[in-house]
Amino acid sequence: MSDTVQTSAPSGVQGGDGSTARIVIPEKHPMVTLLGATDSLLRVIERSFPDTDIHVRGNEVTATGNRADIALVKQLFSEMMLVLRTGQPLTEDAVERSIAMLKSGAQDPDGAVSPSAVFTQSILSNRGRTIRPKTVNQKTYVDAIDRHTITFGIGPAGTGKTYLAMAKAVQALQAKEVNRIILTRPAVEAGERLGFLPGTLYEKIDPYLRPLYDALHDMMDPDSIPRLMAAGTIEVAPLAYMRGRTLNDAFIILDEAQNTSPEQMKMFLTRLGFNSRVVVTGDTSQIDLPGSTRSGLKVVQEILAGVPDIHFSILTSTDVVRHKLVGRIVDAYERWDAENAEDADRAASDRSPRKTAPRGPRGHAPRQSHRTES
Repeated sequence: MSDTVQTSAPSGVQGGDGSTARIVIPEKHPMVTLLGATDSLLRVIERSFPDTDIHVRGNEVTATGNRADIALVKQLFSEMMLVLRTGQPLTEDAVERSIAMLKSGAQDPDGAVSPSAVFTQSILSNRGRTIRPKTVNQKTYVDAIDRHTITFGIGPAGTGKTYLAMAKAVQALQAKEVNRIILTRPAVEAGERLGFLPGTLYEKIDPYLRPLYDALHDMMDPDSIPRLMAAGTIEVAPLAYMRGRTLNDAFIILDEAQNTSPEQMKMFLTRLGFNSRVVVTGDTSQIDLPGSTRSGLKVVQEILAGVPDIHFSILTSTDVVRHKLVGRIVDAYERWDAENAEDADRAASDRSPRKTAPRGPRGHAPRQSHRTES
């Protein structure tokens, strides 16, 4: 039997739009790898298709329900089998995301994207752990980094925009596509003042750069990082240190770009040298700049929209790959911001000056004449 899911044509119409499909799983694949220990993956599928009856007997799965859901279930099992063929185990999270992709008909610029294409795209492997995209938007973002000289990754916390960019940078360095990695962030306070923090300038700045070090340790041998940094192969520095430089043969990442001013953003982008790639990441909902300062990340979207070889990847709460609660928190804050923006607009309109009758001398209303024309 071939290494693919075998399905029968729908049979036994169950009234209206109902149908039944029989899905045959190749015997070489144990059903436990497809359905999960104690049928945990099967329960995920059943919860996602509550109107579909799914029964398993031996290596056959029978699904009964409306035609649209049956088609999705058949496609889901095919995608799960394609993932298993790569030797990658299936998880509940992967199955949930696969179902969401199929239901939404997710697409990237090249057309429809299959869940297996997302989950089997490997960026980097280190110490038995593989870094890969987990959503269609993440795959689009990763592909854009390969295709464009400058890529912007914009989205809320937990969408992997910085982590995936770091993985692509390490991949490019290991493949000798670039000679060095430069990681930078603006040192903007989020409730604390740098001057009040203890220590030297480097010790004051270190907390702002620590997330970049943490990501590096996930992707490289920790013992090699100090050596590479000492040699200048990897540089982690605040954005102010980029002024006046030309960066050739480098993979450059600007993180937390929402906290740059328009002038800083222009300064950074014009550091680009030959054979270099730039990734700019940020979350425009978490701006820590003073109220009168516009975010360089917001302004640059207006200025560079449509410029060739520059790509803007927009990630959303559906791309959050941290705890599921993070996505719900992001959505809740977006709703709250939208509601408060409407309230602020209404309040501003209520405070707008109304037209009043012209005033006479010393602020008194002009006296009205009671004479009538003869």
